[in-house]
Amino acid sequence: MRLFRWWLFFLLLLLPLGMLVEGLLTNDLGADPAKYIVKELGFWALCWLWLTLAVTPLRKFFGWRWLMAYRRMFGLYAFFYAVLHLLAFATFLLGWRWDMLMTELTKRPYIVMGSLALLLLLPLAVTSTQKMQRRLGRRWKKLHLLIYPASLLVLFHFVWQIRSDFFQQLIFAILLAILLGYRLYLKRRS
Repeated sequence: MRLFRWWLFFLLLLLPLGMLVEGLLTNDLGADPAKYIVKELGFWALCWLWLTLAVTPLRKFFGWRWLMAYRRMFGLYAFFYAVLHLLAFATFLLGWRWDMLMTELTKRPYIVMGSLALLLLLPLAVTSTQKMQRRLGRRWKKLHLLIYPASLLVLFHFVWQIRSDFFQQLIFAILLAILLGYRLYLKRRS
């Protein structure tokens, strides 16, 4: 059953990427495929990051201990989609022009927030193996607290891109408030 669940989560988390590739091959990504790809990859990076944050509350609230075995996978997928989001942005929207990147960084603070979030997620991805957990000992848990400021930066990155409709950003902000608020509640209770 555990192996089945592992493959199920592994493939479900890959599904959005597969749908993007299928849309690219069938030329079904809308009027601006480059922008669509960048947006979708960022959206799924955010979803998987929130899913990673949801594991502990779901375990505590519903008693789903089995979910803990997949938290690392969720986090690594969040990082994977975030890296793809950055690569798609650099490739499709900037054409790997560093002068444009510098201009974008100074003109659009949401890009700075997204970049900082990715930098905070990088050591989490690198140290996610069991070997690194053993090597770092207690410092590993402290290092992995970086997910909290990274998630806030991701939210700012997402919110600052609002053009007209803010409903989706509001939903993600409420979810993050619940996920982080529940952790604060548990910490104060103990």
